[in-house]
This record gives sequence, structure tokens and C-alpha cells, in this order.
Amino acid sequence: MQKVAFIWDLDGTLLDSYEAILSGIEETFGQFAIPYDKEKVREFILKFSVQDLLEQVAEERNLDVDGLNQVRAQSLSEKNAQVVLMPGAREVLAWADEAGIQQFVYTHKGDNALTILRDLGLEFYFKEILTSQSGFARKPNSQAATYLLDKYELDPEKTYYIGDRTLDVEFSQNSGLQSINFLESSYEGNHMIQELADIPHISEDWGREDCVSFVTET
Repeated sequence: MQKVAFIWDLDGTLLDSYEAILSGIEETFGQFAIPYDKEKVREFILKFSVQDLLEQVAEERNLDVDGLNQVRAQSLSEKNAQVVLMPGAREVLAWADEAGIQQFVYTHKGDNALTILRDLGLEFYFKEILTSQSGFARKPNSQAATYLLDKYELDPEKTYYIGDRTLDVEFSQNSGLQSINFLESSYEGNHMIQELADIPHISEDWGREDCVSFVTET
């Protein structure tokens, strides 16, 4: 019987990092004299992605998107100390590890994600961490999921992609994975949560005693 596996998104899921991301975008826009509206930018990146935002701005203003990305990446890497864990993140990672759930990361963050996870003492929880620099097509393309499913012989019906955006649900659906997300979705494979502490309650297969212990500790 194959075990349950978790593939984690980072920003807005395990990491409370949006304020650092928005600050980095503001600094980038400032260097290129691009008007910045925090709420409009926040709404856009939550619906789409930072990369989509930069590509749109570059096209509108005849700028080099690679140059925008380089400035933003440098700005963001200087704000690692501002990135903190989402409530319950460390506890649910530890619970999943003790329950024998294989854990991975697939994020659109660059390799700075490795530094952040290492600094937070979380890197050892994951069998493999895939970033935007791993060479896979971006979400919602299923390429990264196919790689993990094949390499680790995962059962897609027992593999959950955990995220916070519609894009993450679409990635799950395109990949034939189960989805755990902070949003409601019409995708029948999606399990909506209000907080990370809800995750142990989703399936009795993960162990009722572990779920009770986790919830009690938090």
C-alpha cells in the first residue's frame, strides 16, 4: 500500500512572505520609475503570479523582464529575515514527518527558497525541493508533478498539493493530484482548509491518534 505524500507550495502556504514580496516589488518598481499600487499588485499576484506581473509590466513599458527579475530577486533576498512561518507550519510538518508522509516542495520561488528553509530549520523535512530554477514549466503545467510522481513512485490519488491560490488548485487538477487549499474550488479533488492545523483532519488514513495529538499541541 503506497503512502500519502505532500507537495508543498511556499509563499502564503508554509511561509508568511507576501509583505516581503510586495516590498521587493515596490523597490523594483521604484528603480524603474513604475507606479506602484500595493493593493492592485497584491490582488494581481494572488490571482496570477509575480512573474506574470513582471512580464505584463515589461511589455507595457518596453522593459527587459530579465532585468526586472534580477532586481526583484536581489531585493527579495535581502528581506529573508522578514519571512516567517505561517501559523501551525512547523507543527504540521513535524506531524506529517512522524506519520510517515513523504514531503516535497514545488514553488515558483527561486533558489533563495533553499536558504529560507535552511534558515528556518525546515529543509530536512523534504525529500526534494523544486524551485523556479529547477527547469520545469511553471504552474499550472503538470511537468514538475509528473517528475515527482515518476521519480518517487507516488500514487497521485494519495498525493496532495498544498497551496493558497487558484493556480495551485489548477496545478493539482492538471496533474491528477489531490488538492489542499485555503480557497474553495469546484475541483472535486480539492479539500479546503481554514488553517494548516486542519490538515490532519482531512483523512482518517493518516492516523486519528496523530491528528488528536497534533491539534492538542497547537
